[in-house]
Amino acid sequence: MSTSPRVVIIGAGIVGANLADELSARGWREVTVIEQGPLHLAGGSSSHAPGLVFQTNPSKTMTEFASYTVQKLLSLSRDGVSCFRQVGGLEIATTEARLHDLKRKLGYAASWGVEARLIDPDECEKHYPLLGRGTALGGLHIPTDGLASSARAVQLLISRASERGVSFLGSTPVSGIEQAHGRVTGVATPDGVVPADIVVSCAGFWGPKIGKMVNTPVPLLPLAHQYVTTTALPELGGLNELPDGARLPILRYQDKDLYFREHGDRIGIGSYAHRPMPVNLDDLPAVDAADMSAHRMPSRLEFTAADFLPSWEDSRNLLPALRRVEIEDGFNGIFSFTPDGGPLLGQSPDVEGFYLAEAVWVTHSAGVAKAMAELLIEGQSRTPLHECDITRFEPVQTTAEYVSETSQQNFVEIYDILHPLQPRKSPRGLRVSPFAVRQQELGAYFLESAGWERPHWFEANRDLLQELPPEWHPPERDPWSAQFSSPISAAEAWKTRTAVALYDMTPLKRLVVTGPGALALLQRLTTGNIAKKPGAVTYCLILGGDGGIRSDITVARTGERTFQCGVNGNIDFDHLRTEAARQSAADPFQWVHVSDITGGTCCIGLWGPLARDVVGRVSDDDFTNTTLKYFRTTEVTIGGIPVTALRLSYVGELGWELYTSAENGLKLWDVLMEAGRESGIVAAGRGAFNSLRLEKGYRLWGTDMTPEHHPDQAGLGFSVHQDKEGFVGFEALKKHRDEPATKVLRCLTIDDGSSMVLGKEPVYVDGEAAGYVTSAAYGYSVHRPIAYAWLPAGVDVGDAVHIEYFGQRIHATVTAEPLVDPGMTRLRG
Repeated sequence: MSTSPRVVIIGAGIVGANLADELSARGWREVTVIEQGPLHLAGGSSSHAPGLVFQTNPSKTMTEFASYTVQKLLSLSRDGVSCFRQVGGLEIATTEARLHDLKRKLGYAASWGVEARLIDPDECEKHYPLLGRGTALGGLHIPTDGLASSARAVQLLISRASERGVSFLGSTPVSGIEQAHGRVTGVATPDGVVPADIVVSCAGFWGPKIGKMVNTPVPLLPLAHQYVTTTALPELGGLNELPDGARLPILRYQDKDLYFREHGDRIGIGSYAHRPMPVNLDDLPAVDAADMSAHRMPSRLEFTAADFLPSWEDSRNLLPALRRVEIEDGFNGIFSFTPDGGPLLGQSPDVEGFYLAEAVWVTHSAGVAKAMAELLIEGQSRTPLHECDITRFEPVQTTAEYVSETSQQNFVEIYDILHPLQPRKSPRGLRVSPFAVRQQELGAYFLESAGWERPHWFEANRDLLQELPPEWHPPERDPWSAQFSSPISAAEAWKTRTAVALYDMTPLKRLVVTGPGALALLQRLTTGNIAKKPGAVTYCLILGGDGGIRSDITVARTGERTFQCGVNGNIDFDHLRTEAARQSAADPFQWVHVSDITGGTCCIGLWGPLARDVVGRVSDDDFTNTTLKYFRTTEVTIGGIPVTALRLSYVGELGWELYTSAENGLKLWDVLMEAGRESGIVAAGRGAFNSLRLEKGYRLWGTDMTPEHHPDQAGLGFSVHQDKEGFVGFEALKKHRDEPATKVLRCLTIDDGSSMVLGKEPVYVDGEAAGYVTSAAYGYSVHRPIAYAWLPAGVDVGDAVHIEYFGQRIHATVTAEPLVDPGMTRLRG
């Protein structure tokens, strides 16, 4: 009798082979891997990848993937030769800006537990003697980085998985994905259909073609990337025993978009400095399996020498020894790029059993395979995948035009120094609220998120700085943290706390869940008690099976069978509609429909102590506590406009989220702004909003907490209804509560009152890196910087810690939260 489902993996490159190995190691043996090319040299990106593994990344998830890849490939060996050469990694700086940025990267390494240190020019030259004297100003050295032998690793993984019973079919193209009743049943090939309960596409840059077979968009763009190998360098002669051996660290010269590695007595050079070169898969030359070789494969395109000439000159300036050699071989190799630079992982929301593991580079390959194996077998990955989830994109972000433009821009910027808030320059204006015309008139400074234009402050409020009390004026920021910020946010925060402000909350994704099974669905998926009378609003969590926080949402019961949910993004939408479809199929009498109403509606957050005065001038409805208490909703009319009012506030002040249809939005804005004129109303942006929510201790999912955290350690235990059982994650959460937490989310205040951090910086306890910052902002109301950080559970209120910011240790204190209105009197007033 079968003990595991039938799995078909499409693609036997470094990801597919790793996944077959991870699944079979966990006891899943009914696995078939189908590869269109010959198994000994599949011809995809894995076959020509240079194999450099730099582990440190701004993303904790991506760093974990890379670190596991290093560990696994180090242990994968034959005849005493490992598939990973741990020669170390060296990133050099030739400009002051880059040297400064290496300090930020050092912080990432400390936050994520990767050994690293900054080294001076002399030590850079000692590690890499080919460097020109005086070229480097300094470097970041990571001793555990190195070179992955991807093609060799694939062969050893195929051998090991085969011994466990995995079947590999080489030279077998996939012609279709069989389906029945909304789920996969097999994979069609010229030799027949291979039955399958689960299909995982690990097809690399061919992924979009596989996705089309099941009408699943795969937002990926194949782009050519140049790589050359030089003739022999006398300086490297005799240093390496193997033709492809290496002793020197892998080298990044990001100021010129270059990287370097040894190939025996030759140097390999990769360049991102050339123009983006998109590849049309239909134009790829057909290569017969019998003719496939290291120099002839579909993913290896003809070298365009003219594109490489500037990089060749930059390489010779950096490594003078290259002036005595020539380019021996070069090619344009195809790699996968996505709109945000991340991989595409997870199950299609439209076809049950069809999974993707695409746009994965060798650097992260084994880590991704491990996460996918956990997802398939355990129901979720132990490494959070929200940054990589295939459903993270909005529909407009999966169009061919958007994918092409943004992926090419990511290629151009891959080694650029990018600020965390830095918006893309194009495409812009994709999603705008009905208030955009008024916001532009007020001089809004827009940043972009999920395609939405979001005001961060309004230049029209600059004159308010002259009225701002002295204690509200923020200190001058350092040049890095000053980017994409303005002191005007202080004035907008002041107005919110002392008068009234209007916030555009339209980009908050809104879903309507309706049907006879709507209540049962939400009761099963969330931690809150949703079974309240219509008019109730509930803040609650969606947990994973392990009790981790999958999301936090707000559920407003607007009718017996109708609920409006404020969620965090498209991942939540696809999760809810997938679960709704399953429930409806299991019991047609408990059908549920989930719809996204975001685009057809809009939302204004009207908040501040004078908010009730403003709305009272344009509405005859009762907005007092008698009728509309905190966390209640009702239908009202404001200025003749039908509005759904939710008594909520993410800034910690009296007020409401006011929802109406998109066509009525602009009038609602105008009505409220006019009614609020005598109360001193202002439009306020995300700069003020983020500061105010941190002062109030409100968490931001995906930043302050992720699926790796459970509610109690994140300070959200109150959102789990004390008498509720049976929801997803309930049993796991009970176990968590029986065990002491090892880490908790803490509020920190900066002791000197001026130093700013932005997030992801390491936090030191007793001189050791012990945690990392999640969110940070200047607290305008409390007149000092605030940061939230994950720290060991033993670190308590009043304890001193240090935050490392660009190499400097900043004194901070663990502080009780919330910093503002702990008694909730302002909110409930």
